[in-house]
Amino acid sequence: MARREETEQETGAPPPTATLGVGMVGYAFMGAAHSQGWRTAGHVFDLPVRPALAAICGRDRTAVEAAAARHGWAAAETDWRALIARDDVQLVDICTPGDSHAEIAIAALEAGKHVLCEKPLANTVAEAEAMVEAAERAAARGQVAIVGFNYRKVPALTFARRMIEEGRLGALRHVRATYLQDWLVDPESPLTWRLKREHAGSGALGDLGAHIVDLAQYLAGEPLVGVSAMSETFVRERPVLAGPGAGLSGSADRAVRGTVTVDDAALFTGRLASGALASFEATRMAAGRKNALRLEINGELGSIAFDLERLNELSFHDHTEPATTAGFRRILVTEPQHPYLEAWWPPGHGLGYEHTFVHQARDVVRTIAEGRPPVPSFADGLQVQRVLAAVEESAAKNSVYTPVPF
Repeated sequence: MARREETEQETGAPPPTATLGVGMVGYAFMGAAHSQGWRTAGHVFDLPVRPALAAICGRDRTAVEAAAARHGWAAAETDWRALIARDDVQLVDICTPGDSHAEIAIAALEAGKHVLCEKPLANTVAEAEAMVEAAERAAARGQVAIVGFNYRKVPALTFARRMIEEGRLGALRHVRATYLQDWLVDPESPLTWRLKREHAGSGALGDLGAHIVDLAQYLAGEPLVGVSAMSETFVRERPVLAGPGAGLSGSADRAVRGTVTVDDAALFTGRLASGALASFEATRMAAGRKNALRLEINGELGSIAFDLERLNELSFHDHTEPATTAGFRRILVTEPQHPYLEAWWPPGHGLGYEHTFVHQARDVVRTIAEGRPPVPSFADGLQVQRVLAAVEESAAKNSVYTPVPF
């Protein structure tokens, strides 16, 4: 469902070029990251259709027009309904707070558009279920609906998934995942939308925990079937914003305080379908940790470990080697044979955070053009939402073990 530009072939001009018109709702942190991905993907990878940055949408006319100019969007809208109605938009990219995901995604799918939606998919299981139902109806019409778990697109993690699928670890025993940040350690940090349940759904659990839950299930190739959890809000009141906020920051009116209605931290254990055990920690109150996402997976034949702050590397232990020489070894994931690396730099020249969004854009374009099933799908996002809901239920019931439906 890409759009074909018209050219005058009889004059000897290049053949028509297929484009995928992208309309994006939201322009702050994630909007900037997604813009980078759409703007860059076609310049790095050979794509069957070319992403075209048709229009960006936000409620503040001045701010959204500035974002359009900065990030290369052809037009700006202040009403997401108007963006969906545009003829030059074939895909709607949703980078808004979670409370609007379901309404925008369902409307876009019903209007015949493809959809990419940031994680977590929704604020509630019911919203996520409605989104999956809309995605299934749309799939019958040839549309795709994808959820934006960008860390799947880190080459080292994609490669780790390949190694596990190939049986390099054997049967899995343990998955250990932490995601630690510190931007809320200061009790005077302002009360942004991420600290309000009505907008964010949950706190560190949905913001950070969604990523590590998805990665655990993605790497293991199986779902979590139950959890036991606890959570805490350490700072229960914060200064309200004095003006617009950017999600992680903003100017605060320190004389007026509001209530934090989400968790600051969540800690939980879980069981995978195979019986493997898992542990998770998500917090925005870990002083000194800026964006510390770490994973380790232990199996009967070996182990793999990953640290986002060294995202071009994997640590791998082959337990079948003689004990006298065995141990963790560093794999530098920068070879052209590694996932996504065929289009980038010579070996040893590392990539960064922003490249995950370029890879995401590449995969979305190819999925649409080639008619492949969407991955990660809205159904994958729903599964993560069910885990998050089970974590909240368990924490509210003094850590009682809570099954996760799937």
